Amino acid sequence: MSLHRITLKVNGSTEIVDVPGNWTLLQMLREKLALTGTKNGCASGECGACTVIMNGDAVNSCMVLAAECEGAEIITVEGLSKEGQLDALQKFMIETGGIQCGFCTPGVLLSAKALLMRNPNPSEYDIREALAGNLCRCTGYNRIITAVQKAAAVH
Repeated sequence: MSLHRITLKVNGSTEIVDVPGNWTLLQMLREKLALTGTKNGCASGECGACTVIMNGDAVNSCMVLAAECEGAEIITVEGLSKEGQLDALQKFMIETGGIQCGFCTPGVLLSAKALLMRNPNPSEYDIREALAGNLCRCTGYNRIITAVQKAAAVH
C-alpha cells in the first residue's frame, strides 16, 4: 500500500507524517505520533472516545482518513494543558467527579472544549447537545455537565 505524506499541526506543533491511505486519524495519532490519550472505543463513530478537535470542530477521529488531514489543525487531549497547567475543563472534571474509569474522558473533554471555543456561554441544552455523541457508562453525565458549566463560568 502506498504511503501519503501529510503535513498538519497537532497540539501546536507542525508534523510531517507518512501514513497508509487506509489509516484513520485515530491510527495516525496513536501509532505514528504516540498520542495515546485518544481512545479507540467502537471504531465506527458511535461512542465518541476518539473525539479530537479538527479545525475547530469536534470529530470522531476513527471516521476521518489521515490522508484527508493535510493542512489540518488538530487538538488532542494532550494539547489541552498548557505549560503543565490543566485546562479549566480538566480541573472541573476532576473536582466534580466527572471522571470515573476515565476511558471516555478524553473524548468528552474535546467535545466540551470545541463547544466552549464556539460558544463560551452555553446553556445546559447546548452542553447536552455537544456531548450527545460521547457515551459514558460510569458518571450518569450530570457531573460532566456541571464541570462544563463551571469551566464556562471562568472562561
